[in-house]
Amino acid sequence: MLLTPRTATPGAGTRAPRRLKAALLASAVSVCLVAASAPPTPLGVGDRLFPDLGNPGYDVASYDLSFTYPGTNSKPLQAVTTIDAWTTESLDRINLDFAHGTVDSVEVDGRPATFASAGEDLVVTPEEPLPQGSWTRITVRHTSDPVSAKGQDGGWVRTKDGLAMANQADAAHLVFPCNDHPSDKAMFTIRVTAPNAYTAVANGLPAGVDKDGANTTWTYRTQHPMATELAQVSIGRSAVLHRTGPHDLQMRDVVPAADAKQLEPWLKKTPDQIAWMESKVGRYPFETYGLLMADASTGFELETQTISLFERDLFTEPAYPKWYVESIMVHELSHQWFGDSVSPRTWSDLWLNEGHATWYEELYAEEKADRPMETRMKAAYSASDGWRAAGGPPALPKAPAPGHKISIFRPNVYDGAALVLYALRQEIGRPAFERLERTWVSVHRDGTATTADFEDLASAISGRDLSDFFKAWLYGEKTPPMPGHPDWVSQAPVK
Repeated sequence: MLLTPRTATPGAGTRAPRRLKAALLASAVSVCLVAASAPPTPLGVGDRLFPDLGNPGYDVASYDLSFTYPGTNSKPLQAVTTIDAWTTESLDRINLDFAHGTVDSVEVDGRPATFASAGEDLVVTPEEPLPQGSWTRITVRHTSDPVSAKGQDGGWVRTKDGLAMANQADAAHLVFPCNDHPSDKAMFTIRVTAPNAYTAVANGLPAGVDKDGANTTWTYRTQHPMATELAQVSIGRSAVLHRTGPHDLQMRDVVPAADAKQLEPWLKKTPDQIAWMESKVGRYPFETYGLLMADASTGFELETQTISLFERDLFTEPAYPKWYVESIMVHELSHQWFGDSVSPRTWSDLWLNEGHATWYEELYAEEKADRPMETRMKAAYSASDGWRAAGGPPALPKAPAPGHKISIFRPNVYDGAALVLYALRQEIGRPAFERLERTWVSVHRDGTATTADFEDLASAISGRDLSDFFKAWLYGEKTPPMPGHPDWVSQAPVK
């Protein structure tokens, strides 16, 4: 995600196996076997920033989502969510994250199950307990409400002509029942039925278009596992524009049909941007890519997997410099490697997403628009102590503000985290740093990873113990001296 303030021009190992992930989930909650007679209670995987998010006891393999759009974005969609999962503990109950819709029925392995709400969880009780290591299918028939409730951030975004999704960080469960934590990635099939005047696009590749009278059903499937926060569905009077990227990559962009000609000069830049990113970190990790330009005001752009969400006005407002818009495009593109393919194990690892995306945003501006990274890094260094005081150190961010969960996206995990990467490159040298970046996205592709994983890999590649370096730069209340720039000064935080 990139928060995009528009008031001024910006200044200057091995992949973790699924069983390891299951062990992490199981260890986060001491009791996963819930007595059927006890009242339903919300659970979580113990994330430091979102303690009630996610659920222990199972590992989702796949989601099958079906939405029926009524032709207006002010009324609930009818939906069916089917979850295939492995149980990692014996379960009398299954907790799903779901907080904004009406549940009509639930089945577990084809049999009716009872259900109740507890906090932001849907608690399902099957007819028979599920033994550890069993394969189970959970089918929930429900509504999905595009009108936000008071105090809820994210989920459906109402556009001028339909809907899109913005589920980061914890809002997928405002759209569909799920295990809404990035540590549990899964495959997705997404079906959308809408009136014939609309076009529906979702993550992954198209897998069928079926017309039935006045309605059309569009089906998409991912080819790689995906975190729930990266799910995307666009419904609108849209044009889908196709092009080819590096290595014959299938690409598609989704734009308001009336704006297709005006937006094409921006869209045609993406293949070269992909080639540029590949020159830095290796081959693009997914089956397709494109931009979804939504006619909506969100205040951010978002790296939904294979189809990044952008505000249309970013590309039509003449006040934004060309280099700035292009660097934002690269920010979201780079997330496909950093955050999407390699997802954070916990939300405290967010700096690995945003710091890297900011890094490549800045590097692109330096190489393509003569905007020296060192200038922006010096400015970031000056502000760093203030960012740490306000938002916490990059790898130990403060909890989100009550009622505003998106507030974890503070400067300390953007330019503050990119500053850490700059310091690391200064410390170990450019060749080792560039080797680290390529190895990181290769080793952890399609998986999840932690800050500790990054520290260990950096130490291994540099041939040095970097634990003291990372302790100071990632967890210190004060910004350490910048290697190679002893004259840089961080200003004292404003009280």
